[in-house]
Amino acid sequence: MPAPYAVLLFLHIVAAAFWVGGMALMHFAVRPAAVATLEPPQRLPFLAATLERFFAGVSSAIVLLLATGFGMVWLAGGFANVRWNVHAMLAIGLVMMAIYLHIRFAPFPRLRNAVAARAWPVAAANLDTIRKLVGLNLMLGVIVFALAVLGRAI
Repeated sequence: MPAPYAVLLFLHIVAAAFWVGGMALMHFAVRPAAVATLEPPQRLPFLAATLERFFAGVSSAIVLLLATGFGMVWLAGGFANVRWNVHAMLAIGLVMMAIYLHIRFAPFPRLRNAVAARAWPVAAANLDTIRKLVGLNLMLGVIVFALAVLGRAI
């Protein structure tokens, strides 16, 4: 494996691990712990602030994923020269990015506005929408990881 490709692959994996791992942490640890220990007036602002920080990292990870992914495809000689699993990973990744953009620019601003207005039921409903979409994106992310590893053997 040439060094430039190895560097791109490393950065690609780090970005993917940050995004998918962060979703898993939020979905299976942070949110359930917040629900178990905090009342809505504390929980909802905490989770909105946590998501704000996480989304900044996800936005950077997406840029890095696109740049490194297309860079690796370019080094391979283009899409005609990569395996089927690379095409599948790109397609699913684009769906994941669309879901993220929807979260970031629809329910998340509504969550922040509801938290600022102390409208806890509205904030909770938007957080629940985010939770469901993150669960879907997490599942898609695991599929992408499976394609990356198992797709080489098929």
